[in-house]
Amino acid sequence: MRKSRSLKFVLFLGVLVVLVGGALSLYWPQIYAFIETERIWAEKAKHWKLASSGQTLPGTPDLKNLSGRLAARNLSLGAPVFVRIFKREFELELWMKRGDRFERFATYPVCMWSGYLGPKLSQGDRQAPEGFYTVGKSSLNPNSKYHRSFNLGYPNAFDRAHGRTGSLLMVHGDCRSIGCYAMTDPVIDEIWTLVTSALDNGQQRFQVQVFPFRMTDANMALHARAPEAPFWQQLKAGYDAFEQGHVPPEVSVCRNSYVFRKGGNKDGSAPITNRCPAAGTG
Repeated sequence: MRKSRSLKFVLFLGVLVVLVGGALSLYWPQIYAFIETERIWAEKAKHWKLASSGQTLPGTPDLKNLSGRLAARNLSLGAPVFVRIFKREFELELWMKRGDRFERFATYPVCMWSGYLGPKLSQGDRQAPEGFYTVGKSSLNPNSKYHRSFNLGYPNAFDRAHGRTGSLLMVHGDCRSIGCYAMTDPVIDEIWTLVTSALDNGQQRFQVQVFPFRMTDANMALHARAPEAPFWQQLKAGYDAFEQGHVPPEVSVCRNSYVFRKGGNKDGSAPITNRCPAAGTG
């Protein structure tokens, strides 16, 4: 009798494990998205608390030693720059050209961005954009309401092709955001010095690539069933194009999709336009 009851209990546990496992597998994308959203909001609250009390965010480089940090990497003001932003990691990378490649000079914590993982779709949705943008001198604002800022240029050719609307999406100081990337005033001051030096020294535009998260295969697998997954696959192609040689790809839009040409003009300054690559290129 006891053996029979034990066997039934074991079978019950086995069935329960299968059912729970199946439910987790079926609803894991929603469960994971919920967990990620809660963690993102917790990170935002932490950043706001630190910034509003005047504290420096963890991971901020030594902003008082810009010249020393440049010298240590054999880099100099005026070199072409390239920027990547990762929402989930709350990071902005600034790369500088040395020789034929770009070297990562600094990673800055993003104090605040608004909305959720996913692209900006319409005016007023409070989403920070994702995609590929270029920034020239005309996009710089030294007297921004949020200290200093540069306009990403949203909507770009891809955004317009998909009917996305909105304007004045910036990278700026402070720690407040309504669709922008807020870096705090001291951090945007250093970024400002580096990008304005590059533009003053002849770089026509610098490229900014904005991603929901680092586009590793593991992260892509975790988000494979998200509604935004097809769009993120396009972003990953641009991410990979840079990772392969550390040269910003030329970016264009062909039949409503991003297209990347490796290397291109070598510094990411080509504007993003509607253009399909010629046969045999890409």
